[in-house]
Parts: sequence; C-alpha cells; structure tokens
Amino acid sequence: MELQFPSTSGQSGPLAERMRPRTLDEFVGQETIVGPDTLLRKSLERGTLGQSLILWGPPGSGKTTLAQIISKMIKGRFVKFSAVTSGIAEVKKVIGEARKLKTLDGQSLLLFVDEIHRFNKAQQDAFLPHIEDGTIVFIGATTENPSFEVIGPLLSRSRVLVLHELLPEHSLVILKRALEDTERGLGELGIQADDEVLSFVAEMCHGDARVALNALDYASSVLRKTKGDRVLTRKLVEDALQKPFVSTDKAGESHYNLISALHKSLRGGDVDASLYWLARMCEAGEDPLFIARRLIRFASEDVGNADPHALPLTIAARDAAQFIGYPECKLALAQAAVYLALAPKSNSVYIAYEKAARAAHENQPYPVPLHIRNAPTRMMKDMEYGKGYKYPHNYEDAFVSQSYLPDELANVRFYEPRDAGFETELKDRLDKYFKRRESEKK
Repeated sequence: MELQFPSTSGQSGPLAERMRPRTLDEFVGQETIVGPDTLLRKSLERGTLGQSLILWGPPGSGKTTLAQIISKMIKGRFVKFSAVTSGIAEVKKVIGEARKLKTLDGQSLLLFVDEIHRFNKAQQDAFLPHIEDGTIVFIGATTENPSFEVIGPLLSRSRVLVLHELLPEHSLVILKRALEDTERGLGELGIQADDEVLSFVAEMCHGDARVALNALDYASSVLRKTKGDRVLTRKLVEDALQKPFVSTDKAGESHYNLISALHKSLRGGDVDASLYWLARMCEAGEDPLFIARRLIRFASEDVGNADPHALPLTIAARDAAQFIGYPECKLALAQAAVYLALAPKSNSVYIAYEKAARAAHENQPYPVPLHIRNAPTRMMKDMEYGKGYKYPHNYEDAFVSQSYLPDELANVRFYEPRDAGFETELKDRLDKYFKRRESEKK
C-alpha cells in the first residue's frame, strides 16, 4: 500500500501537479512552519518527524505538498487516502498493513489522511490506539478548524500546524517559476509576461496556488497555437480566470468569521467595512436568511431603543430576502446594513435582559404578587387573586404607584437607558416615572 504520488517530471499532467514543490527549498510561503530555523525543518533534516501532525489551512496553501515532502525527507513507508472516499473498512486495512510493517522491520507507517474533518468521531477514534503504540505516524489535513472538527484525543496526540493563505507575492513567485521552468513548466514555450499581468493573476487567485497555475496553464494552451511572439496579456488571463469565485465554508469557521466581521463592523459604525463583509457573504451564496437573522439580532442587541426603527427595518429586509431571494434581496440587506451602521448604538436592552435572566436563574422562583394575578374564577377571587390591583387608566396620566415585582426584587433596576438617540427620550421618561412613583409613596 505504498503511496505513489503522480509524477511531477516532464510535461504530462496539469501544470499545478507538475510544478508541485519537491523540497522544502522549493516550498513557497509558510516560512513560520518550514523556515530554516523552525523545529519541524530541523527535525525533518535529521530524517525524523517526531510526532503526528494536523495540517490546517485553506485550499491551495500546500497541505498535500508538505505531506509529500515530509514523506521523502524521512524516507518512510507512506500511505495516503481521502476521508471523502474512504471509510472504516479502509482504515482497518491500512492499520493491518502498518502492523505487518512494524513486525517486519520495526518501522512505523506514515499515514496521510486528507480532509480528516470528513471522518466522524468513531472513524477518528480508530486511529488513536495505533498512534499511541507507534504503529502509525499520523498526518491529517483539513480546511476546517480542528478545534471543532477533530476529536480532542487526536488533537492531544498531534501537533497542529496552521498553513496560511498564500500572499500575492508568494503566488507571483510560483507563477514566474512555472513560466521559466523548462523541465516541468512552460519554459520551452517562450511565453512573455510582464509583472503587472502576473501580479493580477496572483491577486485574483486569492492565495490558492492551484487556481493561479490552472489559469496560467489554460492561457498558455491558447498561446501554444500562436505564431511569433507569445505574449500573456491581461485580457487573456482575465478570460482564463473568468469571474473569481468568492468562497466561504457555509458550515465552517469562515462562515462564522465573516458574520462576526459584519456584526463588529456594524457595531463600530464602519459602513464600508459592513458593506464589504456583507458582499463577501452574498457573493459566495450565503443563505440570505442567515444574514437577515443576524441583522435582526443586531437591531435589538446593539441599536435597541436608541433607534426603534432599526428592528422593523431589519425585519422588512428579512421579508424581502424570503420573498424575492437572490440577487434582488442583496440591496435590501445592504440598505439595512447601512442603516444599522449609522444608527445610534445602545446595548441597554441587551444588558437589561441579561440582568433579568440572571435574576431568574440565581433566585428562587418568587411567586407573582397576588394583586397582579389574574382572577378568572370565583375560587381565585376568594383566594384574593387580583385583590388591591389599581387599574392605571382610572388615574391621571394613566399612572398609579404600585409594585409589580416580587418584594424580594422591589428595588432592582434592570433597564438603564443611555444618552443615545431615542434612548435619551426614554431615559427622561424613566427618570420621571421613578420620581413620580417615589413622590406618591410619601
């Protein structure tokens, strides 16, 4: 079951596969992980790995390539399979082969599992005893946050390496290398490309080296048929890239990072940032109702009564999203986002509810005072339900001083409005309410 990676020599296969780095010196980016003075590099240069690894990073950041390089540097038996196409039966088969290998020459099997987050808890559990007894050295790769997608025992037995999205300058190096390489790249074609065109590709690939090389490969396929000068133009690479896909994992960390960025931008009053994060989600096809729900939450949590129009506006945006869907509802969501970003902010309602909820949890369930209980039956009236209740509309300004809270909470203040927007008016009303209540007690 020894892994045979596709050949990266010659001119066969996609350019991205042919140009896959073969050594750490060819590996672009991720210097904090495999740079000259890193622990991993020093360990690999001695021919050892030391412990199991989990490689976490976005698509095209080099997870599979790094696993391949590691296998060559430690010169061990290496097996790869994908969690997308493999199940527990394949795991058991691999472990069986690993045990034979361990028995024959005492060597551990280096096992690379791509997209480890696709395995469920039971499947991930299956690796644990074999990592523990040294039968396998495990390398898992995932685009999802391991904190959520990898079981704790497997995390505790592995070192998590975070591979970051490649910067445009990294992608630019990769593109230039592919154009110049005569063995595996496009060097023999004599393609000419200025830095401006290559930089455009590097920017538009969004840190995914595979996307950059695929676009270059596609554009070069047109230039192969060109007689005379073969010049890579902006128009050609734009056609090769088409409309770049704005990605987000709708159930993973990016999903929550983007909505968090939107919420915090709204809270900070930054209209442009709010529109940007909103557009990122909309253009990636995020569920518009998910976005609308967060806008509604924001209207109460962060604007509250500082602007009472915020809540009905966000509910209207939700209705628009539900009624007309994409693409028309994008503007309704944008309208609501702009309004929320510029609205006066107050979290007084949020704080007030948290205080009230804490009082409900931390105290015994105090009975409702008799005078404000409902008394629909004769028996309840005989038990003095509702006795002594003063109907406010029978009094001047529909106000009468009476207690509505249990006696144990009589002096508690939950809601304390701020001097923000309409809450300034509510603060004034509340102050007058308490002053009048105190005066009528005397």
